[in-house]
Amino acid sequence: MNNIFNYIDKPSPIHRLSGATKFICLMLWSFAAMSTYDTRMLAGLVIFGVVLFRVGNIRIKEVSFVFGFMAFFLVVNTVMLYVFAPHHGSEIYGTSTVLFGSGRFSVTAEQLFYQLNYTLKFFATIPVVLLFVSTTNPSEFAASLNKIGIKYSVAYSVALALRYIPDIQSQYRDISQASQARGIEMSKKASFIDRLKAASDILIPLILTSVDRIEVISNAMELRCFGKNKKRTWYTERPFTPADIIAMVLCGLLIALSTWLTCLNGGRYYNPFK
Repeated sequence: MNNIFNYIDKPSPIHRLSGATKFICLMLWSFAAMSTYDTRMLAGLVIFGVVLFRVGNIRIKEVSFVFGFMAFFLVVNTVMLYVFAPHHGSEIYGTSTVLFGSGRFSVTAEQLFYQLNYTLKFFATIPVVLLFVSTTNPSEFAASLNKIGIKYSVAYSVALALRYIPDIQSQYRDISQASQARGIEMSKKASFIDRLKAASDILIPLILTSVDRIEVISNAMELRCFGKNKKRTWYTERPFTPADIIAMVLCGLLIALSTWLTCLNGGRYYNPFK
């Protein structure tokens, strides 16, 4: 079973950046991608994102499950977008160039171009989110959030959530293997419906063990008077380096580029049909 939203410890320049830097860069990158429909910029972000995966030493197969799930969601969302608004692109770009078909579901170049930009937005943003999660240690991320002014109890809650995801995966694997040892077939030999039913039967013991672990953690934090003081120290706190400053400046330039393109295009949309 593939890791889902799990930190992957590897040597790379991105791993060495501060968690706060990666979080700020993620926010700036996402805002730049979401604020424009300029095809040129979105395509550039997609290419740059692929390069960052190589720089971060993260292989696609290590995040293939989440990426595949999100790609499936994108396909469904794109199809529904065309079904419910097949001429939304024509309304945006002000022209209608019919390629084939007729009536409500005629296919126009403007609609295809709009849906291309919509897809590019996905591929410009989601891979960077996966890269952020895969290269950021939860504890170091919490320390960095606290460093930039976020209350440490909130930062620690985020770290606990990120650290708990791989624990849930590990518990699921353990319960699944125990079930298979008792004769419950969950391999590809069983039908999809049987495997789905067997997987759903795991949810109850998984929830019970999760609640028990939550209680243990909350009791341990309460015994240590967590939240009593206004400040706390962090073992994994990391100071900003020149590389952190450069990364934030570069991502800040993406916002400037997005704003400049919006002014140049007279709006968020790049219109090649004028």
